[in-house]
Amino acid sequence: MGAVADGALSRGGRVTGVMPTFMNELEWGYRGLTELLLVEDMHSRKWRLLEGCDAVVALPGGCGTLEELLKVITLKRLGLFLGPIVLVNTRHFFDPLLQLLASAIQERFMDPRHQGMWQVVSEPEHVANAFTTAQPWSASARCFATQ
Repeated sequence: MGAVADGALSRGGRVTGVMPTFMNELEWGYRGLTELLLVEDMHSRKWRLLEGCDAVVALPGGCGTLEELLKVITLKRLGLFLGPIVLVNTRHFFDPLLQLLASAIQERFMDPRHQGMWQVVSEPEHVANAFTTAQPWSASARCFATQ
């Protein structure tokens, strides 16, 4: 996350961090942020990250990244987040997850239309185009399970 923040800041961007207070107390925060918003816990952090968010980009990462990615896919499935979700599949990092999601669709735990909830790109340079080509999504998608 620090490298992404540094890249944005070096190009004149603003970087806002959202962190639970316990992490701030442990001094886990990145000091170069434009703004740091403190929240009560990780659950509040996820909601705050999505507040006013137009899209989500997932870069390769650890268990927190995977948990947050699956959370936003779930929220999109429920019609609570409608924006594009883009996975940057650098060096095929997300291939196992994409295979798991394909299996969930094949086994009918998810509707085939759910595969339209996310886009996959191989390089960060392709993210902007993925935003513009993302399939529109609406809250009516929550009805897929009842059809």
